[in-house]
Amino acid sequence: MIERDFDIPFIANLALREKQIQQNYRPIIAIHKWFARRPGTLFRGLILSEFSDKPLREAFYLPNRFQGKQVADPFMGGGTPLVEANRVGCNVVGFDINPMSYWIVKQEIEHLDLNSYADEGKNFRDYLENKIGSFYRTRCNVCGDDNAHVKYFLWVKVIDCSKCKQEIDLFPGYLISSDSRHPLNVFVCKHCGMLTETKSRSAPGNCCHCDSPLSVTGPAKHNRCQCGKCGTVNSFTDPKAGPPRHRLFALEYHCPTCKTGHDGRFFKAADVHDLELVEEAASTWAGMTAQYVPEDKIPSGDETGRLHRWGYSLYREMFSARQLVGLELSAQYISLITDERLRNALATNLSDLLRYQNMLCRYDTTALKSLDIFSVHGFPVGLVQCESNFLGIIDPERKTCIGSGGWANIIDKFRKAKLYCDAPFEVRFQGSTKNIVPIKGEWIGDHLDEGDDVEKRIMDVRCMDAATAALPTASLDAVFTDPPYFGNVQYAELMDFCYVWLRRLIGADYRGFESASTRNAQELTVNEDMGRGIEHFTSGISSVFQRMSNALKPGSPFAFTYHHNDLGAYYPIAIAILDAGMACTASLPCPAEMGASIHINGTGSSIIDTVFVCRTTGAIPRRTIVDTPEGVARLVKDDLTSLKAGNVDPSKGDTRCIAYGHIIRHAIWRLRGQWDNTQEFSKRHAMLAGWVMDFGGWSAVEKLLSDSRPVDHYERIYSVREDTVKYGDDNADISF
Repeated sequence: MIERDFDIPFIANLALREKQIQQNYRPIIAIHKWFARRPGTLFRGLILSEFSDKPLREAFYLPNRFQGKQVADPFMGGGTPLVEANRVGCNVVGFDINPMSYWIVKQEIEHLDLNSYADEGKNFRDYLENKIGSFYRTRCNVCGDDNAHVKYFLWVKVIDCSKCKQEIDLFPGYLISSDSRHPLNVFVCKHCGMLTETKSRSAPGNCCHCDSPLSVTGPAKHNRCQCGKCGTVNSFTDPKAGPPRHRLFALEYHCPTCKTGHDGRFFKAADVHDLELVEEAASTWAGMTAQYVPEDKIPSGDETGRLHRWGYSLYREMFSARQLVGLELSAQYISLITDERLRNALATNLSDLLRYQNMLCRYDTTALKSLDIFSVHGFPVGLVQCESNFLGIIDPERKTCIGSGGWANIIDKFRKAKLYCDAPFEVRFQGSTKNIVPIKGEWIGDHLDEGDDVEKRIMDVRCMDAATAALPTASLDAVFTDPPYFGNVQYAELMDFCYVWLRRLIGADYRGFESASTRNAQELTVNEDMGRGIEHFTSGISSVFQRMSNALKPGSPFAFTYHHNDLGAYYPIAIAILDAGMACTASLPCPAEMGASIHINGTGSSIIDTVFVCRTTGAIPRRTIVDTPEGVARLVKDDLTSLKAGNVDPSKGDTRCIAYGHIIRHAIWRLRGQWDNTQEFSKRHAMLAGWVMDFGGWSAVEKLLSDSRPVDHYERIYSVREDTVKYGDDNADISF
């Protein structure tokens, strides 16, 4: 059982490593972008702890097969729990209200003939090369070769001065490459527009072309920009002006002719030929009849409001003409593929490609690569944008991709993802040595090979609200999930960016794709724009938990991950657990985020999830049930010790979230006997909040964690309390 056999240090160590570079541990995530994926190692650990009779550290690197086990995920998102369960032979059923989630999980688990995919991918790239390859060539400044490959086009937003009508470049700064991955710093001159490489980043000196002083900072900041001609201070982000205009000013390119003798990267200012290709692409686009480029309007929303402030009203306005030509040609080719699984695979690739092929991508001046639109969980609109080579560049000798964001990159990642499905592996560390351990006998898919005599697994994924799912009573052996977080990122608003294209390509009559948007009134997020608050969130979570609890076999686990900076955000899940008639038998810590993630770095957020394990009946170790903040502090310290044994260095934010988990677990334990799920929401919420307040909440535990006094002193703080004597000693179990 999870409560007894889950190995916190072992899984914490693996999960932390996985989150630093998740594609190396779980290549399957490269099927398509999804947000906040939890570590596959975590869910593998949970599943093996529950179903295997071997110690977790042993079972983890052995092939496992739990044929006949039924596992569900009511909030499947990116599909991690289902993939891990399917991999060890379980039949799986998954639900998500978002059609993009449904599509992605379906593509992850469906078997694909990799040889056919490789052949089709090559033919497809050859087709694009013939059609638009010339759009991505430039002249090398070093050797003069006209067939150098453009890696990235760099564009700056421009506006016209409100007074003199002079065009103004909205540069926030003039550094385009630092000296971290290139020998020198590269600056664009604000006077002549040419590039100069310098040793000093703070005092770059003069332009090597016009001898004017180079500037570090640009004129654009805080939505204001001063005209260099007349001095007028202009504001930008005018919604009435329409989508922003851009000017191509520089390129990073790859020259195979002189690369071996060249130190560092290749940069150049856009020349006349580069600008002519921009005009040629615009002319080509103007002459095309688009079948697959969407005309959908961008609806208002918490995240899309930023796009509206910048003047975007249609999704297609977020792309350059050159990108639109490539995307339309790609969709036309894909639509003619007769094999359904191959067609769906490349349609998925196109959908994922969109996050790199748009005019909101930014150029990382340190890593020297394109940052995809979802590198932060929103729609960031920068002032300098990066357009990646649409086809991608392949090194003919190494057969590896050069640069990022093109079709070659997407196809290669997808191929590796599906190869992992056929032959999954784990990573084992022996000291500082990392070893890849093939897990022969395990595989991911509905079947492994073609034929009638091969093993086939039930893969039942549905685009629907799990609260309305028809599941037989006592039919599930486990539920593993990562539910929506209170007030979380509006994933539906973000996924619409891909969905409007994918829906156009695969057809609006495809199951789950009937709606024009992935947004749904029943989506379990707090969303001010849609008028959804805590009561909506709690009601939805509760309905799903009750449905799953009824479908679970007695005593089977309902395990899910959760963390939030606000203790009040845990109340909805506590209410849902109580409404479902379950007790919380464990709250286990495990790393689930990468601390350096752009969207959480420096925010004080926790990277540690609490895994809540719940059951309708069973037993819980007496030692895990305490009566006071001192007791909770002891449990938190035990968890911190376990995490440190797994090479995790918990922060204050991590400690706080671990404590939240234990407080909520105990609130559920103490209230379950008097809980009435028919009471109105306000009364149930008040009962839970009142218990937490009486207990002392986080502040009472925090004081004890920073106090030098020992925390094993138990002091009663309640006048009404269950008698601990009847539970026996710490080694005893409490049945429920």
